[in-house]
Amino acid sequence: MLIDHDTRRALDSVVDLLNTAPRGRAREALETPADLRAFVARRRLSEVGRVDEADVRAIRAVRARFAEVFAAPDDSTAAALLNAMIAEAGTTPRLTDHDGYEWHVHYFAPGASPAHRFAADFGMALGFLVIHGERERLRRCEAPDCGRAFVDLSRNRSRRYCDSRTCGNRLHVAAYRARRREAAPQAAEPDPA
Repeated sequence: MLIDHDTRRALDSVVDLLNTAPRGRAREALETPADLRAFVARRRLSEVGRVDEADVRAIRAVRARFAEVFAAPDDSTAAALLNAMIAEAGTTPRLTDHDGYEWHVHYFAPGASPAHRFAADFGMALGFLVIHGERERLRRCEAPDCGRAFVDLSRNRSRRYCDSRTCGNRLHVAAYRARRREAAPQAAEPDPA
């Protein structure tokens, strides 16, 4: 599946947004307007003006709806969730070449709230995965203490962890150590012969 630059950025952004939610020991990462501004700056999202407490609450509500899309049991459910979000955002596709990027499409209306902007652009990116029969690429990390969201863009769709260097490696090392512990007592037992 070929994913263009703008869709990839939107997919990365929706994953980053989902991963701001509190889980385990991690705190809520979008508590204040400053947190939201930092998110917008980190993701280099254009056309997001001033943000306030209401925007933070609205973004967290959009984030929860994206989490439902990731957890949807089938394409029809995911499509219905995305259609509702995109319609509520008042999608207005338009061509733009801002900030040195080549021509691409923004799906949000000029002056849209941050929540509508995220719902429209990120929702369309997720919609493209549904259209191409690739929704199973939307995943949660299989590490028991993680659960972070990611999009599996591996060729064979085999990625299981949000980051193989952290969660994947940690679990592989733990499994190796467990196997060694199980094998150690058997090696120490004397041969009955």
